[in-house]
Amino acid sequence: MTVQLYLGGARSGKSGYAEQQAIELYHKRRLTEPDTRLHYVATGEPFDDGMKERIRLHQERRDGQWVNHEHPLKLTEALRQFSPHDIVFVDCLSVWLNNVIHYKGDTVDSAFLRAQIEELAETLREVECKVLCVSTEVGLGIIPMNALSRFYVDHAGWMNQAVAAVADRVVMVAAGLPMVLKGEG
Repeated sequence: MTVQLYLGGARSGKSGYAEQQAIELYHKRRLTEPDTRLHYVATGEPFDDGMKERIRLHQERRDGQWVNHEHPLKLTEALRQFSPHDIVFVDCLSVWLNNVIHYKGDTVDSAFLRAQIEELAETLREVECKVLCVSTEVGLGIIPMNALSRFYVDHAGWMNQAVAAVADRVVMVAAGLPMVLKGEG
């Protein structure tokens, strides 16, 4: 099992760097395992023009070697479907968490989110495919003024910690430059 986590702020270069890592892994594995497939699991939904633009930019970077999947909510179910021959790139866990909060609405609470995060971590422990996850590190700035934003930031931090605990490799990307926090360099 190999799980890698790529963290960074907005526009830090984390997705582009992590995509390159996935592509390199794919090409290396295809030399010995020709059945290897490269999957892109996108969690973003085009809620507004800004998100539409982000999605468009990410789609433009991908070429025909990727098998694309859209899973804004059912991420753990999707991850369980891949085989040991698959390399799965997930972009992005923090967007997935936002979707969970958004769709749960006023009934969302900490117990529910902690259960979702634990299910994600447990799924990552169990899957046989190679998984490279991207997530935004949202806890480096000021403490948000409203309760919903604080709720999101707190749970995103706990989610990143839970995934990092399971991951074999964790990389922080800032200004397009990788810093290995855990695992091999």
